[in-house]
Amino acid sequence: MNLIEVVEQLFAHYGYFVLLLGLPLDFIALPIPPGNSTLTYTGYLAYQGVLDTLPSIMLAMAGAMIGVTVTYYLGYRLGTPLIERYGRYILLKPTVVEKTKRYYDKYGDKLLLLIFFVPGIRQFIGYFIGIIRVPFRNVIIYAYTGAGLWVLFFFGIGYIFGEQWQYVFNLVEQYTKFLLIGAGCLLAGWFILKKYLTRQP
Repeated sequence: MNLIEVVEQLFAHYGYFVLLLGLPLDFIALPIPPGNSTLTYTGYLAYQGVLDTLPSIMLAMAGAMIGVTVTYYLGYRLGTPLIERYGRYILLKPTVVEKTKRYYDKYGDKLLLLIFFVPGIRQFIGYFIGIIRVPFRNVIIYAYTGAGLWVLFFFGIGYIFGEQWQYVFNLVEQYTKFLLIGAGCLLAGWFILKKYLTRQP
């Protein structure tokens, strides 16, 4: 049984609860069901009229925010020992953490707007920002917004492309790296332009 079949079976048995209870598991680094596939298939079910669009989006966002909040809290409370003791169980490898820290030192909280699209990093970013003590206000502003964009993007693939959703989804999964580079350049350009305009008399 492949990942798509797993997601289909879960929706057949649990409906909306897959979003509210399943998505937090993706953030806890137990990606059953897998987040990207779940959201895209949700959009497809909304396209078919099997699920209602607005409740699906709202529950998906709630599930994602619950996942971010729980992992942030665990990282905040347990700190570095979380990596040392349990890192191998929740994909928190020291090398990946160090790489993420370098990116975070360079781009700051704005990195959270795109980080949820990066495979293998979304699953531990909540722990990471908790460990380095990112203020919860910034988590709400940036991490919740990033999680919301992630939800809307993958939900939109299923909803907009309908019967072709699996084809488009596979393309996105294949070229995620290039899409992120492009999005990162656009985001950086927007912030530079905004900073330049604010300096003008």
